Amino acid sequence: MYKPDKLITDYRPYWAECLGTAPFLPTSREEMYALGWDSCDVIIVTGDAYVDHPSFGMAVIGRVLEAQGFRVGIISQPDWKSSEAFSRLGKPNLYFGVAAGNMDSMINHYTADKKIRHDDAYTAGNVGGKRPDRAVIVYSQRCREAYPGVNIVIGSIEASLRRIAHYDYWSDKIRRSILLDARADMLLYGNAERAIVELTHRLAVGESLSSIRDIRGSAYVLKILPNTHRLINESILQEDRKENVRLIDSKKIEVLLLPSYDEVKNDKALYAHASRILHRETNPHNAKALVQSHGDRYVWVTPPPIPLTTQEMDWVFALPFRRVPHPSYGDARIPAYEMIRFSVNIMRGCFGGCTFCSITEHEGRIIQNRSEDSILREIEDIRDKTPGFTGIISDLGGPTANMWRLACKNKEVEASCRRLSCVYPTICKNLNTDQTPLVSLYRKARSLKGIKKVLIASGVRYDLANETPEYVRELVTEHVGGYLKIAPEHTEKQPLSKMMKPGIDSYKTFKQMFDKYSSEAGKKQYLIPYFIAGHPGTTDEDMLNLALWLKRNKFRADQVQNFYPSPMATATTMYHSGKDSLNRIRRDKGGVETIKGVKQRRLHKAFLRYHDPENWSLLRKVLVDMGRKDLIGNGKEHLVPKSDKFRMPGSLRHRKFLTKHIGLPKN
Repeated sequence: MYKPDKLITDYRPYWAECLGTAPFLPTSREEMYALGWDSCDVIIVTGDAYVDHPSFGMAVIGRVLEAQGFRVGIISQPDWKSSEAFSRLGKPNLYFGVAAGNMDSMINHYTADKKIRHDDAYTAGNVGGKRPDRAVIVYSQRCREAYPGVNIVIGSIEASLRRIAHYDYWSDKIRRSILLDARADMLLYGNAERAIVELTHRLAVGESLSSIRDIRGSAYVLKILPNTHRLINESILQEDRKENVRLIDSKKIEVLLLPSYDEVKNDKALYAHASRILHRETNPHNAKALVQSHGDRYVWVTPPPIPLTTQEMDWVFALPFRRVPHPSYGDARIPAYEMIRFSVNIMRGCFGGCTFCSITEHEGRIIQNRSEDSILREIEDIRDKTPGFTGIISDLGGPTANMWRLACKNKEVEASCRRLSCVYPTICKNLNTDQTPLVSLYRKARSLKGIKKVLIASGVRYDLANETPEYVRELVTEHVGGYLKIAPEHTEKQPLSKMMKPGIDSYKTFKQMFDKYSSEAGKKQYLIPYFIAGHPGTTDEDMLNLALWLKRNKFRADQVQNFYPSPMATATTMYHSGKDSLNRIRRDKGGVETIKGVKQRRLHKAFLRYHDPENWSLLRKVLVDMGRKDLIGNGKEHLVPKSDKFRMPGSLRHRKFLTKHIGLPKN
C-alpha cells in the first residue's frame, strides 16, 4: 500500500512564517501592508464570498499554506469583466490559485431544467450574478491578462470534475479538459492539501512549474509524451481490438491512454468506455496515471492523492480559522455560512458510489477521519467563540453522516480493490460497518458543558445504519429535530440499479427502527424521503409505481429534484451515451433508458407531485395512454381526480378533497 512520503506537517516552514498569523487573509493592499507584507506568495481567486471557516475551500487552502509559512491573499468574487480586479494584490511570487468556489459555477447558476437561479447562497445578501459562468476558465484568463507569464494553478470541484474531456449538460456537447480552455499550468483535483503543500514548497525553492510532473492528484498538458512510461492503449473498445496494444518499453511504469478528445466527441460508446476507465482508476493504492490526447497535445492525469491521515486532518481543522465572514461584508447574510456556522465536519470522502453524485470523484472513496478529541475541541470552540451560539450544534457529519471510521478490514484487499462502491449491490464483507464509535462520539458531544443538543443534518446512509441498531437508537432518540431527511431516491429495481442505491426494503427496515425508537422515546418524528425524477434507467412505468408507493404511504413530495447531469458522474455518462458504464461497454448491448426531452422530464417530475393540481391534466392524459384509466377518479384507490374542480391550492375544498379522496394527511 502507498503511504505518504511526507506528512503535510513535516515540511520546514517558509521564511515568511516569522510574519505571524493574519487575523483574516488579506483581500486588499491595505490589509497586506498592515501585516507588513510587500507582496503575496500565493493569491487565491474564488467565486465565493470569503468566509474564514473550515467548510470553505479557499479558507482551508489559505490557512494551510499560511501555516507552511507562505503569504496568502484572497481575491473573492472579483469583477471579471476586466483584469483590473485581478491585480488588486499585485503579482503573486509563486502562483495564482484559481477556484470557482465550493460549488460548480454552472450548477450554482442554473437549475436542472437550465433555468437561471437568481440567488447564490455563497454570496453576501444571497445575491446572484457575482460570479461568471465557467468561473475557473474566466478567472484564469483574467489572471493571465493581468500578468502575462504568471503561474496559474486551478482547483475546486469545478476543475476536479473537468480534468479530462467531459460531457457538458448546459451546451449539450463534449468539452475539452478545462486545463486547455483555462490555459492553466496545472490542475489539482480533490481537496488537494497534500498536493498544494508539496507544490508550493517546491516552487519556493526554485523548481519551475513546468518541471513538476510527479505530484499525485495533479493534471497538466504535455506536447510530447515522456519515454519514461509504458503506455497501455485503452483508446479502443475491448471488442474492437485484436490485442492490447502496448507502446514504449515494457519495463517502464504503466500509464493508460484514454480515448482521445476527438474520439469521445464523435463516438458515444468510446465516451462511455473512457468514463468507465476513469472511474475504475480512483483507488490511490492501485490507480494508474491517465493520458488523453487533445489534438497535438496530451492531458496527463497523475494517480489520486494519498488520503490525509487522522493526524493531518486534525492539524488542518486546528488551524486558526476565525469561523466568521470577512468584516468587509458587514451585517450582510451569507446563507451557506448561516447553514454551517454551528456544524462540525468529522470526515471526508464517500464509498457509497452513487452514480449521480460526484463526491467520490472529488474527495475519494477512502474515508478520511478526524480524531474524537479534535472534533470535541471544535465543538467547544464553537461554544466559546462563535457569535450567536445558542447551545445547538446543527450538524456533526460530512458527505455522509455515518461513515466516520468505517473502512476496509483487510488492507491488502483494499490495496487491490476496484469496486466502485463498498455497499452496492450488497455491503462488502470486508467493510467494517460498526458504528458504535460514532455512538460514543455523539454521546460525548451532547454531554459537553453548554451543549443543549447535537443534531445530525448530513445524509444518513440507512443501509449502513441498519447494521448497527444502537446507532439508529442514539440517532433517533437524541439527534433528530422532529424530521430526518434520507434519500432512498426511488422504489423500483431498475433505476436503483443504475443509481447504485439499495432496494426499498432497506429503507423499510430503517423506517421500522426509526418509528420504534421514536415511540419508545415518546416523540413524534418523521422521515422525509428524497426522490429523483428522470434518472437514467427510469421508465414512465417506474415513475408511476413510485407515485403509487408515495400515495400508499401518504407522502406529499414538495421538494422534487430532477436528475442533474453534473460533469464526470457515471449517471451523466449514461445520460449522454445511452450506455451502462457500470459494465463493460458493448456497441450493440447495454443500452440505458434516458430521459432528455422537456416533456418527459416534466412528466417524471409530475408523477412525484401527483397531488399538485397543476399536474392532474398531464397525468390523466398519460395514464390513459398507459392503459391505466383505473387510476383516474375521486376515490382513495385513484391517483388523480377525474376533473380539476378541486384544484384551487390551499382552499378548504381542495384540502378536504386531498384528505378524504386521495388519502393524504391533513398537514
